Amino acid sequence: MSGTRAIVADDSHFMRSVITDMLEDGGIDVVAQARNGLEAVEAVVEHEPDVVTMDVEMPEMDGIEAVEEIMDKCPTPVLMLSAHTDENADVTFQALDKGAVDFFSKPGGEVSMEMSRLEDQIVDMVTSVARVDPTEEAAASQSSDREQTASRTYLENPTLLIGSSTGGPKMVERVLSELPLDAGFRILIVQHMPGGFTERFASRIDSGSPYDVREATDGDRIGDGEALVAAGGKHMVVSNYRSGRLRVKLTEDPPVNSVRPAVDMTMSSAAEVIDDPLIGVILTGMGEDGAAGIKSIKAVDGTTFAQDEATSAVFGMPKRAIETGYVDEVLPIEDIADGIARAARTDIPDDE
Repeated sequence: MSGTRAIVADDSHFMRSVITDMLEDGGIDVVAQARNGLEAVEAVVEHEPDVVTMDVEMPEMDGIEAVEEIMDKCPTPVLMLSAHTDENADVTFQALDKGAVDFFSKPGGEVSMEMSRLEDQIVDMVTSVARVDPTEEAAASQSSDREQTASRTYLENPTLLIGSSTGGPKMVERVLSELPLDAGFRILIVQHMPGGFTERFASRIDSGSPYDVREATDGDRIGDGEALVAAGGKHMVVSNYRSGRLRVKLTEDPPVNSVRPAVDMTMSSAAEVIDDPLIGVILTGMGEDGAAGIKSIKAVDGTTFAQDEATSAVFGMPKRAIETGYVDEVLPIEDIADGIARAARTDIPDDE
């Protein structure tokens, strides 16, 4: 995406310089730098950039306040840059609530060496985030108040597998908040997210969902009404399935599609092991992870969905899945939960 204009906000002169150099090496024009949130807001109003990289912890005005101000004064896609700490994880998710599109995890240790290895990733992510319409993205993330429907009957022991990446956290939270508990799904979620953040992510989903959601640990078992989020930095594969309960194994095998955890690993293993109904969903995200997994689910007569382009922050993963020809329905985010529930129902009249 040539001509992308960015603002880099960080209270560390060193980090501002490193990030700026990486972005400019990747063809992104850094039009301004900011030392705190207040300067970031002023720079956005003045320069009207395509994207902002925003540090979480800054003096005078932190990243959360800055995101809120930017969305109010001059809505602009924001990518948070967050360190690996519990406090930063909490604050980062609060920034997403305020309108940030996604976050990129700052490396620890020898920062310059680590960031150099991550240069391609951050350039790709900034470029993708810059394409997002923050006003449409905010509207898509809003959960609707759904009326409680009459009692339904569902397939026995359905398993739901959800994969997402850039822009995905709020989308996953929305889908899980709207799924009917009486459907009795056992749910596996793979969100491209670094270690140190997935536990907080699972807790957030759990607080807004009727399902019991937690971060996966090696050997975890779940049954109906339970969900696992793949731990950052580890593949989550289904190792065993019996009497409606599945067991997962976490591995540090090499990345697949340049990511770990990989959606393809979880979906493909589920298709190999689980002999009850499967439903696969690919939400917003960058790259092609999940396309092979969707094919695996369809090969065992599962049902598959992809989020549509209009409500996807980044239409990479859904597009690649759709291109396989194995996606049953392409739906806006507000219809995904209903589609999943409908696919698991056994009492749908012919005219519904």
